[in-house]
Amino acid sequence: MVQESDALCGGPEVHNTELKGFLQLLRQIAGRMSAGPRGAGVGVKLLIGAGALAYGVKEATYTVEGGQRAIVFNRIGGMQMDTVLSEGLHLRIPWFQYPIIYDIRAKPRKISSLTGSKDLQMVNISLRVLSRPLASNLPHLYQHLGKDYDERVLPSIANEVLKSVVAKFNASQLITQRAQVSLMIRRELFDRAKDFNIILDDVAITELSFSREYTAAVEAKQVAQQEAQRAQFYVEKAKQDQRQKIIQAEGEAEAAKMLGEAVTKNPGYLKLRRIRAAQNIAKTFVVSEVKGPPPPRQFAAAVIIIPPVPLSQRK
Repeated sequence: MVQESDALCGGPEVHNTELKGFLQLLRQIAGRMSAGPRGAGVGVKLLIGAGALAYGVKEATYTVEGGQRAIVFNRIGGMQMDTVLSEGLHLRIPWFQYPIIYDIRAKPRKISSLTGSKDLQMVNISLRVLSRPLASNLPHLYQHLGKDYDERVLPSIANEVLKSVVAKFNASQLITQRAQVSLMIRRELFDRAKDFNIILDDVAITELSFSREYTAAVEAKQVAQQEAQRAQFYVEKAKQDQRQKIIQAEGEAEAAKMLGEAVTKNPGYLKLRRIRAAQNIAKTFVVSEVKGPPPPRQFAAAVIIIPPVPLSQRK
């Protein structure tokens, strides 16, 4: 922020008060020493001269710290519009000139606004703005806006830009197109701030929220969409299971058909199946001798029963 010049190097009232106090102190010292020997008068004069010189040097110089710039106001000519002093030690004419110090480092500021979207939904949006004054135009900035330029300008132009940009988007678009919204706000705010000799180093959206009713409606819509997607998944799964069963049934029917054709055309195939069935039963009996008693005879007979071959197909 801009530092008060009276605090740094003194305004007119402060200078007059300090000067009167300093002269009064010197008079008191001189009055006390005048009662002494005559040689003391020379010492008093030297003391007064040294004090006046020190005071003059102090009042004639001032320092601009790092990250600051100074402009000079002249009591006779007014503001020196072509003078912007950089960091370091500078001279001035006491009482006739005094500096006004500006801090030109970027300062963060949070600006919030309640505005409406394109579909008439209330939106609470907040920005973080990094701003600093344009150093080359500090005299014009001081003349038109003073030292509290950021307090006077930034809230008003930020609210104006936010309302104009947010009104171009629906509430849902503000969420899905947040990067585009932020870019538009940054561009328009940069242009508006330049008109007031203010530079914005960064503008970012820090908060974007809606009313409770709209938030609840959005959540309910999302839940309904998830339910619909889940139901659609179950429908697709049932259809897929049905297709799988149909394909399986068709495959089994085709296999049975092919098996019937093979038996009809080649009776030897049936004999081969009998042999394989007998081998499997024999293996079962061998395993059952170790694990338990053999299966009943009627079970074995049932396993090996195979329909007889018609007489017309026997060789």
